[in-house]
Amino acid sequence: MLSDNYKKVNQVLAIILFANLTVAILKICIGNSIKSASMTADGFHSLSDGTSNIIGLIAVFFASRPKDENHPYGHKKIEAIASLIIGLMLLFIGIKIIFTTFYNLQNPVELSISTLSLVIMILTLTVNIFVSAYEFKVGKELNSQILISDSVHTRSDIFISIGVLFTLLGVRLGLPGIIDPIVSLGVSVFIINSSYEVLKPSIGILIDGAAVDKSKIKELVFEFNEVKDVHNIRSRGSKNDLHIDMHIMVDPFISVEDSHKLAHRIEEEIKTEINKNTQVIVHIEPFYKL
Repeated sequence: MLSDNYKKVNQVLAIILFANLTVAILKICIGNSIKSASMTADGFHSLSDGTSNIIGLIAVFFASRPKDENHPYGHKKIEAIASLIIGLMLLFIGIKIIFTTFYNLQNPVELSISTLSLVIMILTLTVNIFVSAYEFKVGKELNSQILISDSVHTRSDIFISIGVLFTLLGVRLGLPGIIDPIVSLGVSVFIINSSYEVLKPSIGILIDGAAVDKSKIKELVFEFNEVKDVHNIRSRGSKNDLHIDMHIMVDPFISVEDSHKLAHRIEEEIKTEINKNTQVIVHIEPFYKL
């Protein structure tokens, strides 16, 4: 059964999916009718946004499953795996558009720009701005890797659509048709950059890259007078599933009970100051003056 957090993520993805599919169909249909490579490329990019929403819905279903004997840490890394797939999809589409652009440069076609195509681009641009801002905002609120990655994916549409709109207006005003494949090349650059933005954090989570700056953790731990030193600080995971462990050194004559209470106080401080979804493990060692 989905938790309240995952239910909200599910609802957002379903809404965004409907918006992206509508935008994609409009762009591809109009782009093909006017023979605009940049507009058609933009449409397929929007279609990939819809595909990423479907991947997100599937990922949420599996990531929300509770911990079990074989998965004691839960299934939340499935979100990072889904984000990785979305990033690779973007990379593939960006490279594909580059090849299409070079083909169109060698085999140019005459564009037929209509008022309808301009209206569609302005309309879809408006939708993309709303969708990206809404998804990113909710993603931050829910600490959802899927929503944040997907919003980065969708956000690239805004800049791409502006470029395509510039192309359509330019051709309408008499600029040479070669501007279309040139803009398509720019579209591919934006898509590949979006791929990088999605892949980097996803790979970092999957390979257990450091998730929190050690200096920040040290600063919080040294607020407790009982702590004489701290070392072996490690962190991994995402904002929705953060893990931090460390070794702290205390007076060797402190009681087990007081040590236990100190560990819990440190844990609560880290949860308050860094992230409430943090699992903290504190290993206590005796501190001897040299």
